[in-house]
Amino acid sequence: MEWREHRGHVLIISHDVIGRQMAGPGIRYFHLARILSQEFEVALMIPGESVPESSSSFTILAYALERDERLEHMILDGHVVVVPAVLVASLPVLQRAEVPIVVDGYDPYIPETLHLGRAITELERRLVQAYLVGDFFLCASDRQRDWWLGLLEASGRINPYTFGEDPSLRRLVDVVPFGLPSTPPQHTRQVVKGVWPGIREEDRVILWGGGLWLWLDPLTAIRAVGRVYRERRDVRLIFPGTRHPNAWLKGIPTHNEPARRLAQELDLLGKAVFFGDWIPYTDWPAALLESDVALTLHYDSLETRLAFRSRVLDYIWAGLPVVATCGDATSDLIEKYQLGVVVDYEDEVGVAEAILKLL
Repeated sequence: MEWREHRGHVLIISHDVIGRQMAGPGIRYFHLARILSQEFEVALMIPGESVPESSSSFTILAYALERDERLEHMILDGHVVVVPAVLVASLPVLQRAEVPIVVDGYDPYIPETLHLGRAITELERRLVQAYLVGDFFLCASDRQRDWWLGLLEASGRINPYTFGEDPSLRRLVDVVPFGLPSTPPQHTRQVVKGVWPGIREEDRVILWGGGLWLWLDPLTAIRAVGRVYRERRDVRLIFPGTRHPNAWLKGIPTHNEPARRLAQELDLLGKAVFFGDWIPYTDWPAALLESDVALTLHYDSLETRLAFRSRVLDYIWAGLPVVATCGDATSDLIEKYQLGVVVDYEDEVGVAEAILKLL
């Protein structure tokens, strides 16, 4: 394709909410916009139900998927468009846009959907459009890149032309992982210790930073903390992310109820195990700094193989030791750089021993 010569903006389209409360994808696109705005004019378009914080370095605009003329104009007038793979089929204007389309494949949609017990035929059909429309593809790890190379090969995108352009195929798909802020986190106010009922300032907080999705293993975390609580009555496991800020995800199955029920059965609820809604993003650095150990536990599954857990990088940013299940890309980082303890799948004894070791 011959692209038009112009000096338009870099347009980043997020499928996740961006604002006071954010999850992994929203955080990714917000900081991608922040970094790119140091070199380019950037516009970040976010779902209409977002309540964004203001930004002095790039433009933030809301959109609706139902024939949003402003969104179409921003795409057609852009210099580059960055869009998550799952959103491409909802934006047919991308197929006639004479600008480079960068497809982001950070989120492993197929494995997550399989965990939810849902059919994937329609999702696969929609994702094929992303494989065909994209001029360049991003992912978050070398494991994801291998997955994407397979998807693109199956879609005819690996061919004599793309290979001839670059035998490494990095001009077709490359890794753009999450990074770390250049400045350390700052504690501006108490948000957990001495604030949450039942958690004193002198207690030791074990942080489960994200949601309780079905591909994660909060139940092993609760059982392990039950073991620790027998020896350390000051231990407090917190789940501050039980209600996702994105209304599109309302009703998606989670471990929320089973986790609460297990904590109640073990007589830990309100004593050693606590649940919250979703910590505001501006309070997240303080929550990290008030915690003593972080957990990232999951099952042995395809999602684990492909996942890049952004919350783990937050733990690293805050210097927080991590207990992690083996098998994903971030547990490899923890093991390689001795950032905590890596344990086997569903190993409550191993998790308990690791927590006691790190406290």
